[in-house]
Amino acid sequence: MNRYPRDMHGYGPTPPHANWPGGAHIAVQFVLNYEEGGENNILHGDAGSEAFLADVVGAAPWPGLRHWNIESMYEYGARAGFWRLHRLFTEARLPVTIYGVATALMRAPAQLAAMQDAGWEIASHGLKWVEHKDMPAELEREQIREAIRLHTIATGSRPLGWYTGRCSLNTVDLVSEEGGFAYVSDTYDDDLPYWRVHQNRPQLILPYTLSANDMRFVTASGFDNGEEYFQFLKDSFDCLYAEGQAGSPKMMSIGLHCRLVGQPGRFQGLKKFIDYIKSFPQVWVPTRLQIAEHWTREHPYQAPALVPSRLPKPEFVERFGSIFEHSPWIAERAWDGELAPANDTAIGLHFALRTQFRLASDEERLAVLRAHPDLAGKLATARRLTEASTAEQASAGLDALTDDERAEFTRLNTAYVEKFGFPFIIAVRDNTKATILAAFRQRLDNSPQAEFTTACRQVERIAQLRLQAILP
Repeated sequence: MNRYPRDMHGYGPTPPHANWPGGAHIAVQFVLNYEEGGENNILHGDAGSEAFLADVVGAAPWPGLRHWNIESMYEYGARAGFWRLHRLFTEARLPVTIYGVATALMRAPAQLAAMQDAGWEIASHGLKWVEHKDMPAELEREQIREAIRLHTIATGSRPLGWYTGRCSLNTVDLVSEEGGFAYVSDTYDDDLPYWRVHQNRPQLILPYTLSANDMRFVTASGFDNGEEYFQFLKDSFDCLYAEGQAGSPKMMSIGLHCRLVGQPGRFQGLKKFIDYIKSFPQVWVPTRLQIAEHWTREHPYQAPALVPSRLPKPEFVERFGSIFEHSPWIAERAWDGELAPANDTAIGLHFALRTQFRLASDEERLAVLRAHPDLAGKLATARRLTEASTAEQASAGLDALTDDERAEFTRLNTAYVEKFGFPFIIAVRDNTKATILAAFRQRLDNSPQAEFTTACRQVERIAQLRLQAILP
């Protein structure tokens, strides 16, 4: 048994319709990360100075030392950048979600008051703006709880949204276990919210962005100036807006930092983008909490009726052992192999089962072919077919043949088995009585190897159709 935990399927080719308020074609959501005063600093009890997301090329932490230049760049965000962005959004009357580091909020009374006076959502950005990848799970759990406690003291209410940012592999699970959050945003894997189940508890996930994030002003292959930033945001908006017009509305997240896009030379690109989107109809600019509340109303969590990758082996084999006719060993091998959320659909599980069929020896696959009944043969007449085979043959009218038709099928079955050593196999649901007979006569002229290959393909197609009848 090998279970791959990553979900590489998501919504697949048919995402749900977002139903944004007012029939909006797109939800554009602005996040302002407030980290200044919560970053690594020996003043904060950390081992060294900060080195991340600041205008110092090649910066590295200074163990046991303060870094005056880095500190002053973070201070610029609090002293100047924040207020420039505050004026922009309040004058444009656009809501903002703050990702507030708890210790940073505790050192920003004026900025916090301005956020609350503007009616902005203040979500939690963790206790401190530090790296969590090597942090023990229990310590991270403690820091999550302390972040909630300080956030509540600072703002007057507990946070309903969460984003750590510099997270660990445990972060989303730990926040889900803590509970009380309308959404968690420590993912970058979709253009729409989705439900994630952990310990049998559904948690709404609102994916965030690092692509449309002003952090790329200070990272490799990023933005050199505000015009480049504007062009990237504009192109992203245009793509998603067009998809929304075509009937598939999405969410666009934009990540901002006071010390980065708050700089004058970068700020103009953001301002230009805001002016641009305000010229479009049917654009919804909400907070992340508003998106979460909307999604919870419009798309509440619904437990799937069947999740193949989570089934115990006996139940998995019982349900899917007959997908390949009388060959449960294929399902057994699939269960023992790698299964993942991507295998929980008809296409995905068919791939897993088909892979085991293709990996099997020629002798094993020949046994699968021989396990199939003749079309309109003796087993059908005696009503000894499997339930699936009975329904399939009936779908093409093979259970209601005339005497002449039955005689023709008997003749062809006999000739086929004598030549190839296994019954004629065809995906009956793809055919009619006439096309089946035509294929029968045509394939009798095949070479044994060509017909073996053709029959195996038909077996795979039959399995696919059977799975489509019971899985999404």
